Amino acid sequence: MTGRRDATGSAKLLVVIMGLGWGFNWIAARFILQALPPWTMRAVGIGLGDLTLFTAAAIAGVSLAVPRGERVKILIAGFFNVLIFNVCSAYAQIYGTTSRAIVIAYSMPIWAALLAHFVLREKLSGVKLGALALCATGLAILIWPLARAGFPLGALFALGCAWTWAAGTVYLKWAKIRAATLASAAWQLLSGGLMLTAGMLFFEGVPHFWPLPTSVVAWIGYNGLIGMGLAYFLWFVVVDRLPTTTASLGSLLVPVVGVIGSAWLVGERPNLTDAIGFACIFASAASVLLQPTARHDEMPE
Repeated sequence: MTGRRDATGSAKLLVVIMGLGWGFNWIAARFILQALPPWTMRAVGIGLGDLTLFTAAAIAGVSLAVPRGERVKILIAGFFNVLIFNVCSAYAQIYGTTSRAIVIAYSMPIWAALLAHFVLREKLSGVKLGALALCATGLAILIWPLARAGFPLGALFALGCAWTWAAGTVYLKWAKIRAATLASAAWQLLSGGLMLTAGMLFFEGVPHFWPLPTSVVAWIGYNGLIGMGLAYFLWFVVVDRLPTTTASLGSLLVPVVGVIGSAWLVGERPNLTDAIGFACIFASAASVLLQPTARHDEMPE
């Protein structure tokens, strides 16, 4: 009994580490984008993250085998969850603030619930409908002032993050890939990383990494090894060891850490309107993620 309590306590600590890892990963991206173009940044980060995941799977003895009929499914999931999501999240920060990008992106659970209703015929409960209304209110509060000043590219790219992440989540629920979850994630990162590399060569050419400031090199290492690699691995450990609602707290920590971190390290100062919009979206995501019946098929970020 004591051993089980210790294991649960350790897993809860991993939830906090995971939330911090992903939250600061958005800050890392902001600093890296000051030195590298978006496709290059994402190709490098995903490459390092995938190397970390494959190494972790080998150390943990997780089989990386994927049945032949499942490989196309992983390729499609990688397109949504890795390629499009990462490109949109990079451009969301180029054209907008980090805090707004991360909060809008984390409206994903609401869009996933809505899409699952139409694609998978999952019931939209009163809680989910309320969350959808709350999310729409928060988005309107955040985007309307930007739209009055011009085309809100940053906010729209952040919405693209949420929508493609939701599409990938629902696709994974529908596809039911027959492979270890960690293996599926590793191969999704690899396939998406190859697509990102192709995009990098097409849009930006062969990358030039030197000279880069030491701080940027450190953030690149953090982005790939911790934000994309270690945090992903911890997610699957946590989901296996803890109840769904507890594991979900790791996801909900990310926008909190991201907003606080962007204020602390980047110097962003959300105004009162932003704070109200953030609160609406956070509350809507929490009401969906913390339901006892919630399942974790998503590729986290």
